[in-house]
Amino acid sequence: MPPYPADIAPFCARRQRLLAAMEGGIALIPTHAPQHRNGDAQRRFRPDSDFWYLTGFDEPDALLVLAKGRSEGETLLFLQPRARDQEIWTGRRLGVERACEALGVDEAHSIAELDALLPKLLRGQDPLFWKTGARPDLDRTVLDLVAQLRTRVREGNPAPSRLIDPSPLLHEMRLKKEPVELAAMRKAAAISSAAHVAAMRATRPGVGEHEIEALVEYEFRRHGCNGPAYSTIAASGANATILHYIENSRTLAAGELMLLDAGAEWSWYAADITRTWPVSGRHSPAQRRVVEIVLEAQRRAIDRVRPGVNFQDAHDVAVRTLVEGLIELKLLTGSVDEAIATKAFRRFYMHRTGHWLGLDVHDAGHYFSGTTSGSAAGAAASGSARDGPNLLHRDLEPGMVVTVEPGLYFAEDDDTIPAEYRGIGVRIEDDVLVTKEGNEVLTAACPKSIREVEALIGTA
Repeated sequence: MPPYPADIAPFCARRQRLLAAMEGGIALIPTHAPQHRNGDAQRRFRPDSDFWYLTGFDEPDALLVLAKGRSEGETLLFLQPRARDQEIWTGRRLGVERACEALGVDEAHSIAELDALLPKLLRGQDPLFWKTGARPDLDRTVLDLVAQLRTRVREGNPAPSRLIDPSPLLHEMRLKKEPVELAAMRKAAAISSAAHVAAMRATRPGVGEHEIEALVEYEFRRHGCNGPAYSTIAASGANATILHYIENSRTLAAGELMLLDAGAEWSWYAADITRTWPVSGRHSPAQRRVVEIVLEAQRRAIDRVRPGVNFQDAHDVAVRTLVEGLIELKLLTGSVDEAIATKAFRRFYMHRTGHWLGLDVHDAGHYFSGTTSGSAAGAAASGSARDGPNLLHRDLEPGMVVTVEPGLYFAEDDDTIPAEYRGIGVRIEDDVLVTKEGNEVLTAACPKSIREVEALIGTA
């Protein structure tokens, strides 16, 4: 990855959009400091997603300043200066001298000058957009400075009187993806799909979960990705019933299922794919029945990902389909409506059907639209209200990307169900873009039907 993007126009435009949305004041958007793994070893650096979205800059210890109406320039970047003795150890830096041209900011300064220049930047600016807790080491600097300025108001330089988290403004921008973002997500999806196929081909009894993990992440890096977008889940047998299993230390055994939840990160944008397949190459009758139910639930849920449809609808449709299947398998009793109303299905399906996807695998953006009159009670009854009756899920709009990931999980020690289902965990997940006409499955190249998957197992 270069230290700055080839095309800076999208980042410049985003900064201007945020400045317009601020309607005054000053915003401070930091990225992360270097993170130590242990001892004196550092982790590979990954920039803060909000900071990257506005700058395209992926070095640590930097801070973006957006000062609305500042005559000398509204966009400033504080970053690490060039320092040969440091670059020998940790790599080349962009440096202050090249930052304005490379990133399109009005001014660039060494991060060492922040303490001296920040008081001048904050004077007369109100509100201050700052997300407390994101950089605890900078919280004290910023908040102490504001407190000092407030004691000097008689000097004619008023301090910010309001402190506002910029996340709501910024995350609404991030929620609807631009063409350049979608290009990155399609690339991540294509590489991730190919990695899943490679894992299917390599699957056979005796292979280790860690080998599947290593193969998938090798494919990510081999094709130029930053690496995995999240910790790879390579879960065989009953491990697939553990939703966030990441130990990946077991050996695959004949007759089991293999669940792989893995996605690449391209230019910091994530893919998120889950597939489940038989280790021996053929599903048992019980495995086939479960997989067919999950596939049908996903098919119906994806059909509900379209403009103007409530975000909750895909989940409701998936739940209803899964419950119908569970009743048909005699794993639930009573009517479909009763099982949904009592949440009896949560024994076997305990998570949501999807989430936003983008720079973060669980991406930024509100899921709720606020208050409505007269419909809160109905929303609460249907399960579409969360955290109170006045919060209703929002409608989908073109440019949003969601995952659709229904599943069924049967604990290996659940002696209330037939033995043939115990220890089976199945999840099928795709990444779906809301388009003007309907939707586009970004991960459609990754096989998931029983016929396709069985044809691939162990063919490497």
